[in-house]
Amino acid sequence: MIYTVTFNPAIDYVVQADRLITGSVNRSRSEQIYFGGKGINVSFVLSQLGVTSTALGFTAGFTGKAIEESVSEAGIKTDFVRLEKGCSRINVKIKTDTETELNGQGPDIPDEAIQALYQKLDALADGDILVLAGSVPASLPPDIYEKILARLSHKRIMTAVDASGKLLLNVLKYKPFLIKPNQSEISEMFGVSLSGKEEVVRYGKKLKEMGAENVLVSLAGEGAVLIDEYGRVHDQIACSGEVKNSVGAGDSMLAGFIAGYLKEGYEYALKLGTAAGGATAFSQGLAEKEKIFELLERIL
Repeated sequence: MIYTVTFNPAIDYVVQADRLITGSVNRSRSEQIYFGGKGINVSFVLSQLGVTSTALGFTAGFTGKAIEESVSEAGIKTDFVRLEKGCSRINVKIKTDTETELNGQGPDIPDEAIQALYQKLDALADGDILVLAGSVPASLPPDIYEKILARLSHKRIMTAVDASGKLLLNVLKYKPFLIKPNQSEISEMFGVSLSGKEEVVRYGKKLKEMGAENVLVSLAGEGAVLIDEYGRVHDQIACSGEVKNSVGAGDSMLAGFIAGYLKEGYEYALKLGTAAGGATAFSQGLAEKEKIFELLERIL
């Protein structure tokens, strides 16, 4: 079974407008509502690829209830910890000729809720896959990723971590199966400016030396690079298309990679991950099955 963790799920309220004038009344041309957060995004794209997963995390208030209902309606199993106080966050994204975002903070997460999540994670068994994705809310311990991996280190669980900075670096000692930084995140972690895939590969190999089994680096419009557990380098160019959306493309790549790895191994995983990431980038929302396999056919 695959489990995804989203510490701070959200409702994304996306508004299309001709212009945005601060201090004035603005009117929209259209609105869309999306339910997600990085782990939930991974679960959604996995479901499009026919792979079952269970979404874990914290929800609160009427917005949290709406998130849970939406995730369940998408065919995803849910096992969230319900918080007694607060509301799950709403992120407002205003798209004109530029994009302006106002992201909510989300509810405080008390220690008893954290312990409840730990108990759910304790039920994971050998062979399960755990996806930890995204930043950590201020009300959670900043080392919670480390605590989770340490807690599960006695089991043979495949962990995939999509995070940045110290949050990612500090879990490498637990030898995660997969990490998925992007080029700018690698630059920030090592304090360097990367130019070209050769440098990306060099620093990706450093992350592997530090403990990661597999390093998947997303390069946006240039595709992706994988340094696999055997030290082999796989390079995949991106699909061409009109970019309509950047939210969730990395999560989609991660989902496609996991689904592809389970089916056929690393080469196929990188291709399916690239197709899934591109399918989200070329859509208004998260990638759907038809678009993913349309792009995969181009790659193959």
